[in-house]
Amino acid sequence: MKDDSRLNEWFVPKFGPHKFRLFCGMLFLPYTGMCISFVVWGNLVADPMDFERLVILVLIYFVSLGIGAHVADNIGSRKIKPWGDFFNKRQSWIIILACLGFSYGLGLYYALSYAPLLIFIGIIEGFFLFAYNFELFRGMFHKNYWFAFSWGMLPFLAGFVIQTNTITSVSLFLSLIPFILSYIEIKISRLYKYNKRSNSNSRKTYQYEIILKSLSIVTITLTFILLFASAILK
Repeated sequence: MKDDSRLNEWFVPKFGPHKFRLFCGMLFLPYTGMCISFVVWGNLVADPMDFERLVILVLIYFVSLGIGAHVADNIGSRKIKPWGDFFNKRQSWIIILACLGFSYGLGLYYALSYAPLLIFIGIIEGFFLFAYNFELFRGMFHKNYWFAFSWGMLPFLAGFVIQTNTITSVSLFLSLIPFILSYIEIKISRLYKYNKRSNSNSRKTYQYEIILKSLSIVTITLTFILLFASAILK
């Protein structure tokens, strides 16, 4: 890929101004959609389920992880910055802090009102946002399984907790599903990215791309089906 640009990635829109395409690419919308799907799943497992809390938590995760974490990832990458200097460091930090300020402010209100246990999940998610994206502690937490934990398991549990203010053995067991899906996602994504950058084995790269597309599309589509079913059965 020329200059390590990722503008020709499958998840980057083929239309619109250059900066619009860069911004959409930086957000990794299909993967962000998967993370938000896990939040929704956690909410739907709870009984009863308050729709307002579901929407609020989806908003919190989209702003904090979908935007904030991906901007952090772009400036935290040590070697290659595939999105270039779309935002300079000052702009990036303003966006990161604004996203976190909004998300934690809103999250704290709902946590104190309905689910204090959510505060602990928020603290853990905040830790991983910095530890993973900035490769702190010599990259100790920049591993596939930590990604799966923070982008798969925790969002699911956060969804369950905001409804119930508890974590049950059933919710822990079910959270292994998003953990496994997230692990597959990041594992295949790294292989795909390596092959794409090295221009090696284009057939294998295409297979990885198909897996990533299928994984994200099926996950997000299933989420809409579950939401629709939940609305009908309510």
